[in-house]
Amino acid sequence: MEQEEKSLNFIEQIVEKDLAEGKNDGRIQTRFPPEPNGYLHIGHVKAICMDFGIAEKYNGVCNLRFDDTNPVKEDTEYVDSITNDIAWLGFKWGNIYYASDYFEQLYDLAIRFIKEGKAYVDEQTAEQIAEQKGTPTEPGVASPYRDRPIEENLRLFQAMQNGEIEEGKMVLRAKIDMANPNMHFRDPIMYRIITSHPHHRTGHRWNVYPMYDFAHGQSDYFEGVTHSICTLEFVVHRPLYDWFIDQFAEGDYRPHQYEFNRLNITYTVMSKRKMLQLVKEGLVAGWDDPRMPTVCGLRRRGYTASAIREFIDKIGYTKVEGMIDLGLLEHTVRENLKMSAPRVCAIFDPVKLVITNYDAEGETIVAENIDGNPELGTREMRFAKELYIERADFQEEGDKNFYRLSPMGREVRLKSAYIIQATGCEKDADGNITTVYATYDPQSKSGTEGGNRKTKATINWVECNSCIDAEVRLYDRLFAVENPSAEEGDFRELLNPDSLKIVNAKVEGALAGVKPQEHFQFLKQGYFVVDDDSSAEHLIFNRTASLKDNWQK
Repeated sequence: MEQEEKSLNFIEQIVEKDLAEGKNDGRIQTRFPPEPNGYLHIGHVKAICMDFGIAEKYNGVCNLRFDDTNPVKEDTEYVDSITNDIAWLGFKWGNIYYASDYFEQLYDLAIRFIKEGKAYVDEQTAEQIAEQKGTPTEPGVASPYRDRPIEENLRLFQAMQNGEIEEGKMVLRAKIDMANPNMHFRDPIMYRIITSHPHHRTGHRWNVYPMYDFAHGQSDYFEGVTHSICTLEFVVHRPLYDWFIDQFAEGDYRPHQYEFNRLNITYTVMSKRKMLQLVKEGLVAGWDDPRMPTVCGLRRRGYTASAIREFIDKIGYTKVEGMIDLGLLEHTVRENLKMSAPRVCAIFDPVKLVITNYDAEGETIVAENIDGNPELGTREMRFAKELYIERADFQEEGDKNFYRLSPMGREVRLKSAYIIQATGCEKDADGNITTVYATYDPQSKSGTEGGNRKTKATINWVECNSCIDAEVRLYDRLFAVENPSAEEGDFRELLNPDSLKIVNAKVEGALAGVKPQEHFQFLKQGYFVVDDDSSAEHLIFNRTASLKDNWQK
């Protein structure tokens, strides 16, 4: 039976209709326009998958354009991180542009607006301008500078650019309609003065910088964008987007803006400001802390690019805001890694197991990397008289419902090896078990004729002399409440105190020489990835996800 074809989302339907009608000469061009003032997070990935995905699906072009109109917050560090993240996700851009590429054109356009009586220089404070905006039901109050002569506006705007006017003293505003019910039409600011910070590309060439609403649509037009796709908060900006372009554009071509719902995920904050607070105050280890929703954080935690893209595909695109359960993202990465991450043994809380009747010097056990999937090969495990097992796999006085090791005569299989029976244990002065004793059946080795005997439990182990010490970081959800952004008070007080636990584990010798970003399933523990700071001398593993959702209600 053929798989049912996935239905088109509403933007794909728009694109197909435009293509059918021959709009823009059958050309599809999108753009992804991040501001280089921080690291990309999974919310941006939803936009990336849309912008690049549309271009990919319909043989179009998606350009990467950095919205670098505010030098106070922007840096080349963020430019580099953004390009790296997009490439890691598997997308290719047509060209890289910057809003600063158009500063000259935008400045000339502002001059044209002034000359046509569509813009003026305002000397009021930001507070005064805000007070005069009015409300959606009450008209605003015109600035006292709204009708100053064109020549004076030209002279003052030039003085602003020449650095003759102090930062914050003047702005250039569009002259539209102070009574318009859309607040964005009430003489929006087009330019402000920034002299305190050099631009990361243009240095001190400019002292005036365009606002987003003036720069964005014009940049789309200059580049030939056909479908300018953004999130729902820009719906109210769309009429202004169209108005600015209509003041100067010629011919039939116009870029059109379309909006979709943002990505909101439980137990997560998507606010760049809040994430910056977490980083600056040392509440996380940096932008790439594996608890952060940043792309670099997710990558370091072990999320694969294919899992993230599959998650975005599952949740889809609508025009209704909602909240996505973090459990769906975790489920997606589990399914993604299930048949690709090799299985290995890692003992988190080790206790020594001595097999008293094992007299050989040791042997090699050959185990499948993934049970039932021989294509992923095998690995060798050293087996000998002394092993480490999980402390929880032994009970000195096991009850009838405890099927693992206890001195009750019950048989237990060591994973991929032999069947054993516990005979007793040894304790220290505080009553803590230090050593478990057992006997083994030499005819019960897995893979042999006698190895088919079934037991009710199988436990993991590593050999004492060949195993490796490793630091294992057990990451969990960063916040303890489902929707931290909706809670009153300080969001930092909502952090999950158990979002990171570190254990010193014993792992198989087969893990010697692993490299950062290699994925494994630690049997009965979860999915793990080798951390970027791991080395041959100090192995570090990060938990990507547990084997099942431990947060289910």
